[in-house]
Amino acid sequence: MNKTAVLNVVGLTPDLIGEHTPFLKQWFEKGKSVTVRSMLPAVTCSVQATYLTGTMPGEHGIVGNGWYFRDTSEVRFWMRSGKLIQQPAVWDLARQRNPDFTCANLFWRYATYSGADYVAIERPMYRKDGVKVPDVYARPMTMRDKLQDRLGPFPLFNFWGPNTTIASSKWIAEAAKMVAGEYDPTLSLVYLPHLDYCLQRIGPDLSKIKKDLREIDQVCEDLITYYEERDTQVMVLSEYGIASVNQPVSLNRVLREEGFITVREELGGEVLDAGASRAFAVADHQVAHIYIEDPTDIEPVKRMLEEVPGVETILGKKEKNKYHLDHQRSGELIAVAEPEAWFTYYYWLDDAKAPDFAPTVDIHAKPGYDPAEMLLDPGIPFPKLKAGLRLLQKKLGFRYIMDLIPTNGEGVKGSHGRISSKPETSPLLASRQQEHIPEYYLQPTDIQQVILRHLFGDEPA
Repeated sequence: MNKTAVLNVVGLTPDLIGEHTPFLKQWFEKGKSVTVRSMLPAVTCSVQATYLTGTMPGEHGIVGNGWYFRDTSEVRFWMRSGKLIQQPAVWDLARQRNPDFTCANLFWRYATYSGADYVAIERPMYRKDGVKVPDVYARPMTMRDKLQDRLGPFPLFNFWGPNTTIASSKWIAEAAKMVAGEYDPTLSLVYLPHLDYCLQRIGPDLSKIKKDLREIDQVCEDLITYYEERDTQVMVLSEYGIASVNQPVSLNRVLREEGFITVREELGGEVLDAGASRAFAVADHQVAHIYIEDPTDIEPVKRMLEEVPGVETILGKKEKNKYHLDHQRSGELIAVAEPEAWFTYYYWLDDAKAPDFAPTVDIHAKPGYDPAEMLLDPGIPFPKLKAGLRLLQKKLGFRYIMDLIPTNGEGVKGSHGRISSKPETSPLLASRQQEHIPEYYLQPTDIQQVILRHLFGDEPA
């Protein structure tokens, strides 16, 4: 077996490789890089599951970053359990070929309770006084303390939220080096998310993300050099490209106005009651699953949503089959946004009725993805002062709410989820093991086999 590391540099596309990424540019030129065809939905959890299993969402079941759990009537996002993936992963197939194979999963989704031998992924502790304490889940459990004793607590608030920085990707890279040094896994899967943040905040504007590109280039240089000095093959991979957007679209507000959504009032705010609603949308970047209780409502809802500005198309059963998204976890319908639009989760019609979690970073409470969590509300005169006061409340042991996030999507400048039509804005794969890479492009379902070829030295792709 050949030791291999796969660096998942989220948001990296061919048009971003250049003067601001000098190491990666040179490294790519010494090997081979190809486009990975975009898939639907082009979102983290679905793409990673497709790469790992070699199957599409209709088979592996990861239909988005989150979905509606019909049995509990709950929308859940950003889960971690590997048991949710319904097809064998690359580590299962590799272990069948050689029982000595081992795998380290550093922050790829669905890492816990999976077949990976060594795991680290964010898993905060939620204290009863409302305080969120940064922490990680690790396998073996002793690795949790080893990582944080040497690297410090995982920088959770630099991993997601308005204070995101390169610190989280650096921490993950250093953790990957520690795991490689101590456990020597055959395959290392490393998640480096830094570009994802700036691209959603700012959009793919090279003039504004030069610093971010240099930062991730330096992290990649350090990590690739580390692996190659230890006879480990490296693959650089990405999940999707991020497009400029300027139009937030609130499908749930349309459904609410037409009487399809039920809410319940909690402490003056409105909370979506998914189980009591006739139809609602689970927004996920530029894709939204529409869950409909009564089959007779499917066609009327489809016709209604097709007329909403910013909606490019609504997929019914036939179209879901075409895109390999016909799974029981999928909505009865799936909405795809126009190129410069994206979907919000907002369902309230009066901002005074927004739920208390709306202006906070709370990825597990919101019934949809909220990229505005990376922004500070421009309506707050002195946001850093307010944040400081909230942190003081935290340190003094008082309950507090970090209500700093805008409750509209106007500040979001980048999104993803649609199928990219341009190679230069599509995901990529690069490796110096050129014999394992095809000449032109890869399908997302090919990635699993490319990893296996790197591990076992099979015939070219």
